[in-house]
Amino acid sequence: MKRTLLVAALSGAFSISAYAQSSVTLYGLIDAGLVYTNNQYGSHNWQENSSSTQNTVFGLKGTEDLGGGLSAVFKLEQGFLLNNGAQAFSGDGFGSQAWVGLQSESYGTVTFGRQFDVMNDLVGPLTAELNTWGGSMAAHPFENDNLAANSVVINNTVKYASPTYHGVTFETMYGFSNQAGAFANNRSYGFAVSYAQGPINLAAGYLQFSNAGTGSGAVTSSDASANFISQRQRIWSLGGNYTFGPATVGLVWSHSQIDNASGVFSFGTGTYLGSGDSSAGSLAGSLRFDNFEINGKYALTPALSVSGAYTYTHGAYNGSSPGWNTAMLQTDYSLSKRTDVYLEGVYQSVHGAPADSVLSHAMINTLSPSSSDTQVAVTVGLRHAF
Repeated sequence: MKRTLLVAALSGAFSISAYAQSSVTLYGLIDAGLVYTNNQYGSHNWQENSSSTQNTVFGLKGTEDLGGGLSAVFKLEQGFLLNNGAQAFSGDGFGSQAWVGLQSESYGTVTFGRQFDVMNDLVGPLTAELNTWGGSMAAHPFENDNLAANSVVINNTVKYASPTYHGVTFETMYGFSNQAGAFANNRSYGFAVSYAQGPINLAAGYLQFSNAGTGSGAVTSSDASANFISQRQRIWSLGGNYTFGPATVGLVWSHSQIDNASGVFSFGTGTYLGSGDSSAGSLAGSLRFDNFEINGKYALTPALSVSGAYTYTHGAYNGSSPGWNTAMLQTDYSLSKRTDVYLEGVYQSVHGAPADSVLSHAMINTLSPSSSDTQVAVTVGLRHAF
């Protein structure tokens, strides 16, 4: 009897210990507000919008301590539109993220599933477009370099992230096509490295998509995960910022080379714009984008901040040389650690693009295209994290 009680007591103790070393967290972020746009398909527009700056999501994340500095980790995250409750990635149960992996304090982390790419992980945080103080509306034209707030998510991905060593972190990934007899069709791979020490942050990366949007491979068009429908897309990026006191200033350069493009996703309409589109022009041929961004943020008080960014984008398309000017200005006030309000304005203009192409229309990210070469949007919003 005593032995039975002892075994039961020890079993209970071990169960409590194991439970204490594991955790599952429900989390999320809600971003909603009112947006005024001076021109969408030729008319001004007032609209209630979701995710103007940050993706609206909810999810579960967890970890289990396996001992010896090794843990099992997972994340399941769904993006949605607050204004109508629709899925951000149509048809996907966990469209924003769905992965599981092993994390080692000494050797790094390996994860498997639907994930953000490595360049978005390490270079994106140096841009205004990925951060709360700029966000989705501040993205570079057509989100051509995949540095905004996680708009492209890659299926069938194996990713490795190193431990941070003397401020240096390295990531690499491969997204499988999962297609029998077509290993290289609709696959993705890339690598990125970052350095963070004191007030200095630096990062660089490379990312490639092959036949994105075709079939059911790494990047699909059925759930609008692909920004461009093209034969191949290659992206290089390099950035850095410096913090001094309440101020942070940064510079980012990215180059996107898109071969045989046939369409581009319009975040505002939820459809692809391309060949034969009567409302926004056609798209057929090879594209080149060079984005040059300067950004800055200043904390006036612990609760109140102002930020801004300017990006010049030089393009090349079928013998033409289009250029874009995109400017963003935001002020943000924190009501608490988890709730804030913001006022943001974005201006975009384009010149030099063929008049019958999608590229000749200004199109601020998350909004429908303008009928002209300029577009202005102002939004006031509320964000809450939980």
